[in-house]
Amino acid sequence: MKIVVNGYSGSGKSTLAGRLGELYQIPVLHLDTVHWLPGWEEKAEEQERSEVRAFMDRNASWVIDGNYRKLEYERRLQEADRIIFMDFNRFSCLFRAYRRYLVHKGRARNSMTEGCEEKLDLEFIRWILWDSRTRKQKKLWQAMKETCGEKTVVLKNQRQLDGFLEFLSGQKDPTEFP
Repeated sequence: MKIVVNGYSGSGKSTLAGRLGELYQIPVLHLDTVHWLPGWEEKAEEQERSEVRAFMDRNASWVIDGNYRKLEYERRLQEADRIIFMDFNRFSCLFRAYRRYLVHKGRARNSMTEGCEEKLDLEFIRWILWDSRTRKQKKLWQAMKETCGEKTVVLKNQRQLDGFLEFLSGQKDPTEFP
């Protein structure tokens, strides 16, 4: 089982990835832990790519969450049995990011590099509301959905996410989800 969880910041990608990893007892890679060094410093791109390649090479099954197009994106999509796209609206994502900030304020969450304390600054708010939702980005998401077709599940809100998780609790195979 190989699962990719993509989508907008604040939509719940990391939480869902963690739940899927627990459900299927497979390793989870949060790309935020690959990209960031402590103190919100970015890693060298080749080092990041190498870490993702190594993770994918050594695990027969996995869940990978995060967008990061430079980090084996095409390979992740190609090898995935199921791609979950979290297409929550911008205000829902902002609310969820704010709630996450309140829960993790002053410390790093488990899906983030240690030393990257949870933050919600104007730059991140702008990213959630506008910069990650450009026409170009929307076209890229649409192309991904069209290219990957049947193995892509689009979840637009909490109700759909709850239904997906309920389905998995009974069936335990995300490739069978309609």
